[in-house]
Amino acid sequence: MGQVRDIMKKNVVTIEQDKTALDAARILTEKDISFLVIVKAGKPVGVVTEKDFVKKLVAENKSPSEIPLNEIMSYKYRSVEPSTEIEDAVQKMLNHKIRRLLVIDNDKLVGAITQTDLTSFLRSKLLIDATMENLKANAD
Repeated sequence: MGQVRDIMKKNVVTIEQDKTALDAARILTEKDISFLVIVKAGKPVGVVTEKDFVKKLVAENKSPSEIPLNEIMSYKYRSVEPSTEIEDAVQKMLNHKIRRLLVIDNDKLVGAITQTDLTSFLRSKLLIDATMENLKANAD
């Protein structure tokens, strides 16, 4: 079916761990994205998602300009290597009930894969497979 490197997004937006929640919120809004990878000295240390903002800021009525990013970020994140089979990445996401995986190669962030990426890929694959079946049936 292919490897994660074939469908991952390579330009993952990151933010340094020492920034505020407001800094992160502004980047999410400006880039129209749903998560950021938090880095320290260039290496991933966690993620922050829109859900983190709702649960850890809004619901607790905290001011984003006063909250360090490391107070709302998730330190647990799941990752795969670029050579990971797509089926294995899908299984990992299902097993852990997560929406995204970081793609790490030699301790370096090289990409990310999301449910949306997988859905688009699988939809295209299904359409191609169906088209090939139709062509084969019509040729016979």
